[in-house]
This record gives sequence, structure tokens and C-alpha cells, in this order.
Amino acid sequence: MAYVSELMGKPVTDVEGERVGTLKDLLAVLKGKNPHPQITAIVVKNRSSERIIAVADVPVLFAPALPLRIRLQDIQDYTPDESEIRLVEDVLDKQIIDMNGVRVVRVNDLELTRVNGEVYVSNVDIGSAGLLRRLGLYGLARRMGPRTAQGSAAGAISWDDVELLGIDQPMRLKVPRDKLGDLHPADLAEIISDLNRSESRDILDKLDAKTVADALEEVEPEFQASLLEGMDNEKVADVLEEMAPDEAADLLAEMPEGRSQELLDLMEDDEADDVRELLGYPEDSAGGIMNTEFVAARAEWTAAETMEYIRHHTSEAETIYYVYVTDEPGHLEGVFSLRGLVMADPVTLVSDFMEDRVVSVRLLENQDECAQLVSKYNLLALPVVDDDNVIHGIVTADDALDKIIPTAWKKRLPRMYH
Repeated sequence: MAYVSELMGKPVTDVEGERVGTLKDLLAVLKGKNPHPQITAIVVKNRSSERIIAVADVPVLFAPALPLRIRLQDIQDYTPDESEIRLVEDVLDKQIIDMNGVRVVRVNDLELTRVNGEVYVSNVDIGSAGLLRRLGLYGLARRMGPRTAQGSAAGAISWDDVELLGIDQPMRLKVPRDKLGDLHPADLAEIISDLNRSESRDILDKLDAKTVADALEEVEPEFQASLLEGMDNEKVADVLEEMAPDEAADLLAEMPEGRSQELLDLMEDDEADDVRELLGYPEDSAGGIMNTEFVAARAEWTAAETMEYIRHHTSEAETIYYVYVTDEPGHLEGVFSLRGLVMADPVTLVSDFMEDRVVSVRLLENQDECAQLVSKYNLLALPVVDDDNVIHGIVTADDALDKIIPTAWKKRLPRMYH
């Protein structure tokens, strides 16, 4: 095997031994159904210029010096087409997404393989070995011992799993859109955070609104807003509809007021009304951080009726660990856990197993009070009520503790209330 880094800088001579220049780059292109690019030409640099020579005029590519088949004066410059790429200029140091390791990595080197007289790019080296070769230190690492060399040798990805998005864009592992969407939102968010804004937006543009919403909820609102700057308003509105209302409100608060209004006008009325309500409360109040999606039941329902209602009407609720009991106008009368519902006899009335002493918080209560109540009573969520005891939403534990636990840590907490 040979590597691109090992060939760079090699002298190139004509058939009579006259120096042509040094090897600067290799051109390659995909041909037919072969997933590995074939080397088509070499780029040779001399003192004043560079020239491209067809690989057909290079009988030996893997050698201390690259001899040509022809004399210097007989060289015909090779004209590449737009489908050909320069391996050094266009590929080395590009970032790719390693789907197996769920991380963003860098192309440190490229492995070349000869098959039936032709040379192909076989693997992408993302390990430290490629970096050591480019620095001229890999031989030293091998002399330091087998373990050192082995430790630096790991990290090859087949070119078959790599797609070059464009000359001025990053590379990424070739993976269907639905595969990328299958990543855990936290993993997808971490990948997006490791890329620059344009690269991140390129990925988000290819995903459906639900996947984008799930990923954005794992990063800070300021970063969310920057990622959505260039995205079409129609899609952003779809994303906002998929987000929890409190998350959508936080994101809109980071956007220019004019665009926030445009997006709210594009959203479905029910979702937009929920977000507008949240934006009307102080940012650090219970009303400002609450989620308006929760599960409510009636005291006169049976356990079986309640279970049937939950099964068919509460797919959008953020938490179903707690079910809140309300009357028709929405006054909070009690609460019970999902476990309590499952354990209850199907014919038992909700009023018989609900807890009627409910810890709640008022709409304008500050976030610190919410955090103290969540901590004191070991709650997963806290109902938010107005002065008439009508429930408007819930504050989940992670939102209540946002001021106490650094946000970067909070995002890594398991969402046990989902």
C-alpha cells in the first residue's frame, strides 16, 4: 500500500532523466460503477508554474522518483474535466462525519492501491498515522516500538463510505438521509456543533422538520438562531411547530423581532398561540419557561377511560409521568402518576386514586422558586396555575434547574420524564 502524503514532493523526471519538477497533487475521478476514484493525472510543480500530466505517461507511481515515458518537450498537458478532484487540495484536511463513532473527524491522509495496472483511492486515513506521515514522523514512531506504531495506525475508513459534497464544501460519510435522522438528537447536535455554520446548515437542510427540531433542542437558543439564519421561513415554521412550545419561544426570542413575527404568522394557529402566550411572560418566570403541552383527565373518568384517552389524544405532550386532573374550565383538582394509573383497577374512578394535594406554582413566580419546589418534592414536573387555580402548563425539572445546573450539563441529563 502507498499513501498520498508519501508521494508528495517526489521528483518527476522525463524518459531521459531530465528533471520536470516535483509532485504536487494527484487527480482522480469515479469511473463506472467502481466506488473508488481512479488516479487520472499528476500535478507537477516547477519553479515558475505547474503542469498536469496524464497518469498514462507515468509508468511507475510508487517509486523514489517518478519517471515519465516521454521526453520533456513531448509532454502534452492534460486537461481535467469538472468531475475530477485534486486529492491534496480538495480532500486532505476536509472534515467528515464518522457515523460509526458519531463524531466529526479530519482527513489526514489517503491510501492508494494498484489494481490491474490502475491506481485507486482505497481508504481515508483519519488516524494519527496519517498526520505523522505528513509530518515525516511515522518512521520515528515505528522505531519507537510496535505499540506506538499500532496506536497511531488505527483510523481508516473506506472511500466507499465517503462522499465529496463539493470542492468548497466538507466531505461526509455517504449515508442516506434517513440514517442521519436515526442518530440520537444529542449525537446529531454534537456533530452539528463541531461543524461550521454553513456545514451545519447544509446537514439541517437535508433533514425533515421533526429531526431538525429534536437536534436543535439539544443546543443553546443562540446557536439555534444562528443555524436557522439562512433557512427558508416555511421550513423554520415547520421546525418551530415540532419543538416544545417553551423551546420554540426561547428560539424566537433570539431572533430579530420582525422575523419572529413572520414565523409566528406562518405557524399553525394552535402552536403559534401557545408560543405567543409564553413570550408574554418574563423570561425567568414560571410562565416564561413552562411547556403548555401536558396531559389532563377528569375526576369522573374511570382508569380504563383515562388510559384510552391518553392513548389517542396526548401524542404531543412532553411528559406523561404525571396526569393532572381538571374540571371543564381547567381548574387543577388533583394529580396522579402514570404508574398509579396502570396499577389501578380499570373500573376505578380517577377521583379514588388521584392525589388532591398538588404542589403547584403561579405564572409569575420566578425560576428559582420553581427549582426549589422541584428539588424539595423530588418532582419531574411542576404544574403552573393562575390566580384562579387554572392550569396553564408545566415546568419540567430540567427547565426549572436551568439556573442551578450549567446548561451544557443539563443537556446531558437523561430525560426521565419523557
